[in-house]
Amino acid sequence: MLDKRFFPRQAVAAGNRWDWALLPLVLAALFALAWGGAQMARPYELGQPLPISLDPSALPYYLLRTTLRMFIALGASLVFACVFAVLATRYRAAEKLLLPLLDILQSIPILGFLSITVTGFIALFPGNLLGVECAAIFAIFTSQAWNMAFSLYQSLRTVPSELREAAAVFQLSAWHRFWRLELPFAMPGLLWNMMMSMSGGWFFVVASEAISVSNQSIMLPGVGSYIAMAIQARDLGAIGWAIFGMLIGITLYDQLFFRPLIAWADKFRFEEGSSEDAPRSWLLTWLRRTERIQQGMAASARLLERSLVLFRRDHDGTSIRARPRPRRQALERAWDALLAAGVLLAAGWLLRFIHTEVGWAEVGHVFVLGCYTMLRVLVLIALAAIVWVPVGIWIGMNPRWAGRLQGVAQFMAAFPANLMFPVAVLFIVRWQLDPNIWLAPLMVLGTQWYLLFNVIAGASTVPTELRYAAGNLGLSGWLKWRRYLLPAVFPSFVTGAITASGGSWNASIVAEYVTWGDTTLQAAGLGSYIAHMTAIGDFPRIALGIGVMCVFVMGMNHFVWRRLYELAENRMHF
Repeated sequence: MLDKRFFPRQAVAAGNRWDWALLPLVLAALFALAWGGAQMARPYELGQPLPISLDPSALPYYLLRTTLRMFIALGASLVFACVFAVLATRYRAAEKLLLPLLDILQSIPILGFLSITVTGFIALFPGNLLGVECAAIFAIFTSQAWNMAFSLYQSLRTVPSELREAAAVFQLSAWHRFWRLELPFAMPGLLWNMMMSMSGGWFFVVASEAISVSNQSIMLPGVGSYIAMAIQARDLGAIGWAIFGMLIGITLYDQLFFRPLIAWADKFRFEEGSSEDAPRSWLLTWLRRTERIQQGMAASARLLERSLVLFRRDHDGTSIRARPRPRRQALERAWDALLAAGVLLAAGWLLRFIHTEVGWAEVGHVFVLGCYTMLRVLVLIALAAIVWVPVGIWIGMNPRWAGRLQGVAQFMAAFPANLMFPVAVLFIVRWQLDPNIWLAPLMVLGTQWYLLFNVIAGASTVPTELRYAAGNLGLSGWLKWRRYLLPAVFPSFVTGAITASGGSWNASIVAEYVTWGDTTLQAAGLGSYIAHMTAIGDFPRIALGIGVMCVFVMGMNHFVWRRLYELAENRMHF
């Protein structure tokens, strides 16, 4: 049914004055979208220069182009996350394939995606800039999609058993169950991870907008290209203007997009909370007082309701068709055999590649470098957890502060680590410090926020009755943390740790090989190996480095994070 809280009658009766008040904002947004989209699809020939100016007056235009790319990528990431999570949670055969595949995709560096896809996208749109734009959007997509997919998968796996039983009692179809139960239950965590994905995309925006293809460098108009030019020119003033422009952009999409969504999604909580602590949004309040926008939203809601009727079950619980289908052992074994054959085929190809292209000694050397990077990742994730888990729990359990700090957290998560390179280089060179130690924090600057955002999402969904029970029992000190707080956010923490770990491996490519002007600092590790081989164009060793990184990431996910997932499902779920 249509949500009466979103469309109250007295709001409709308020009349058109609110429609007129929002009209300039709507028209400005539509004009910006139309004009920015037209600029993204203008004629372009490979080799044609796209000048990038460091004049601060060009930043609003660059900010518009970058924001459009990031929102298009965010929409594609949301669709991918829904499809992935539903398939992986409902079909065991799909789960066996999709989870390792996602581990591999998460561990492939963004430079690897760009080098593979940019030529194909340009070929799809000859004589048009849209091909290069699609390559940049796809690169940003790869920095957003995996986090959202893991979040939604974890949420669907941890839907309370009593809610699943209620869905079975009401004979909800799979389509009904997704829209009525699973997506509403996952909505708080999904929204926080959408914010994290949007902010995390800023970390890779420099690499996605400064593209190299056919020995040519294409600098797409955007904040990322502006930052890349400022770093190359050692222009600290331009870097300061870039930071200011990012702050303005993040504030705008926080107020106009994410904050209304967070306030609207508060109705999906499965227990009633205090109205004083409910998140608020001035824009959502205005939207609820409009007439035309409400009519449009009502039409969309009616379309969704029709789809629910179209895909309803045509049998009741007493029908033979309602009985659970027996597992087909023969098909499962055939599927396992097919996966095993694929793995053996890939292994054979890999062994031949190693023997003919790089040699076994190089493989051993790269694995040693991988161990160095793995040690940095584990230590940094542990330190980040010690700092941000308590902070995330406090923010998540105080909705009023969550609203106030939402924009601050987004800006800090969006702050590109590239802008810290000048400080890191000057600090290390000035004090003659060891790059193997002091470059390591750059790996976690952009990925530690996955932990914070996921813990906030987990803490904000802790049932009210559980909070009352902990208060009535007088839990305090370490006992409160061990029996109540840590188990309550543990599933969300594991999701954040998986994405933070994978992101740290990816970030090691830019964090272990840092350039500022003509000064380069390098730390021993797998990331610096890939960055160095990319710089000299040694493609067999680039492939070796990416392959070894995939092995390390998949190994950690299987032996560490996946076991913690099982622990979260079996012992730490409320």
